[in-house]
Amino acid sequence: MPALACVDTYTTDVFIPPSPQPSSTAAVVDTWSPSLSSSLYRIDGWGAPYFSANSSGNISVRPHGSNTLPHQDIDLLKLVKKVTDPKQTGGLGLHLPVIVRFPDVLKNRLECLQSAFDFAVQSQGYESHYQGVYPVKCNQDRFVVEDIVRFGSQFRFGLEAGSKPEILLAMSCLCKGNNEAFLICNGFKDAEYVSLALLGRKLALNTVIVLEQEEELDLGIDLSHKMNVRPVIGLRAKLRTKHSGHFGSTSGEKGKFGLTTTQIVRVVRKLVCLTVSSFLHFHIGSQIPSTSLLSDGVSEAAQLYCELVRLGANMKVIDIGGGLGIDYDGSKSGESDLSVAYTLEEYAEAVVASVRFVCERRSVKHPVICSESGRAIVSHHSVLIFEAVSTVKHQADHDDIQFLLEGDDYEELYSAVMRGDQERCLLYVEKLKQRCVEGFKDGVLSIEQLASVDGLCEWVLKAIGGSDPVQTYNINLSVFTSVPDLWGIEQLFPIVPIHKLDQRPGTRGVLSDLTCDSDGKIDKFIGGESTLPLHELESGGGRYFLGMFLGGAYEEALGGVHNLFGGPSVVRVLQSDGPHSFAVTRAVPGQSSADVLRGMQHEPEMMFETLKHRAEEVMHRKGGEGEDDDEGEFCNVAACLDRSFHNMPYLATEEVLSMSNSLSDAVSNLGFYYCDEDGF
Repeated sequence: MPALACVDTYTTDVFIPPSPQPSSTAAVVDTWSPSLSSSLYRIDGWGAPYFSANSSGNISVRPHGSNTLPHQDIDLLKLVKKVTDPKQTGGLGLHLPVIVRFPDVLKNRLECLQSAFDFAVQSQGYESHYQGVYPVKCNQDRFVVEDIVRFGSQFRFGLEAGSKPEILLAMSCLCKGNNEAFLICNGFKDAEYVSLALLGRKLALNTVIVLEQEEELDLGIDLSHKMNVRPVIGLRAKLRTKHSGHFGSTSGEKGKFGLTTTQIVRVVRKLVCLTVSSFLHFHIGSQIPSTSLLSDGVSEAAQLYCELVRLGANMKVIDIGGGLGIDYDGSKSGESDLSVAYTLEEYAEAVVASVRFVCERRSVKHPVICSESGRAIVSHHSVLIFEAVSTVKHQADHDDIQFLLEGDDYEELYSAVMRGDQERCLLYVEKLKQRCVEGFKDGVLSIEQLASVDGLCEWVLKAIGGSDPVQTYNINLSVFTSVPDLWGIEQLFPIVPIHKLDQRPGTRGVLSDLTCDSDGKIDKFIGGESTLPLHELESGGGRYFLGMFLGGAYEEALGGVHNLFGGPSVVRVLQSDGPHSFAVTRAVPGQSSADVLRGMQHEPEMMFETLKHRAEEVMHRKGGEGEDDDEGEFCNVAACLDRSFHNMPYLATEEVLSMSNSLSDAVSNLGFYYCDEDGF
């Protein structure tokens, strides 16, 4: 390797040639279409039948699934503009990020699940029926739960609770539901929990106490006698069947919940003596990957059910728990936690067939089949919309590159680049960087010279195709608040630009959130990708919106307030026959800085008064040329503080800031202060 000399970049100008361009005899026509974007982002795989790329290059929501008519499609970009545009121009004035809920999608998911089981029951001659429940832990939002109860009332669809707040929520909602709907009470229980479940039966709710531990039986029986209530007891069994992967770790003999076969035998003997109605509950694990595993688990449980009948238990229902998975990556594969190798119809068919076969072989009456399918019901119904606000390009500006090499080194390097001699170029770049970094540490090179070195090295790498083309897109979002499963268990969700799908993505990027945490990034995507195809941000300030899909289950409940970034705005959208095919029926601004501070036991009102008092003291000590100027500045400081307490913690656009910068706007926000005739 020839010797290299670094010379002050301000004393010598060196020509840096442009990167070699491929010769072309004819113009290359760059064609792109929404259908190509649909394939690129696998939209038809994970999104059907609810999401698609429309002819305008935007994501369309099909609220009624495959039954959606063409004029009922909802253009997601138009919806986001309606939500975020200022109120003065007819918008709702909400800030991003925002969760968009589609109750119509929720209704369709519920109907499809019920229809799949109804068809399986009818086609196989099953002599009972399917009656599902929704586990509220998946999404406890009031309107989500109320919608499910209302939509599912005709199907006797019920709820499942796993804690005292959840059972209170479920009892209240089911007062407006079907009287036959189950209220299944899972989770560890104390006397208060069991009393609430028994109280539900007094209120004519169909509550079922599922035993997670053997000692809960004695507690339930004792309290039922005291309250003069006849309980219905469910047994949660630890099956031998389980599936591998993250979601299967809670099942099997060593699972967190349920009774062993030894405990079940002891419990059943007590139940037989008490002549208490009972049913069997089990859970193989979430995201069951295949119907073969499903059939194995259901067959084992059905065999156990028949054994309990043989022992004299008054069995009525078999609850197959959760596990109905969804296809996060569009692969239709059962090889990972991100997908499943079956449809709703195939899932229902496998369950009904397994129960029917075992019961008929044992001459046992077909039980009611219940399932606790939460993820499959609510995942599709909400979309998280956020914005990419800036990018960090991993490349230098060639215009700033000035560099000098001794002798013929420059020509030799240039020749190596033109020849495409990658090995020699990479060796040169590596040694040059190492030598110059050492020179910088020793104080020989200035920061300007080091930047010039980086620029030259980047040019060399780009010329030989060895540079890193990945850009970092800074997004107005907290991963820990809005996508906690991505950080916690590396759960991946489809992330797609909601517009510009009629344009070829010009780069590949990773996403970096707002938090001061190195884990606050998204650098793994569906399809095994470490980058996401994205479009260049417009220099003129055009906004670039991204959507995270299939996140309607768990993410909101699990999200925290790391760095005190609170929950996003939420809107509820119904399909309508209006000009835009949608109507926003509810809009809730995201948590303000005051909200998240209050949640951590701070008192924003007192904080404001403290800061206001400090401002008054500082301005008093500083003095001024005019009393009116001091009062005006004081009001401006107070208005700024008030605005910051009331705004969301996320980045605001210049338009939003200019709107809220006026003093009258701040006062109308119901602040902690008001300006009177004396100025404050």
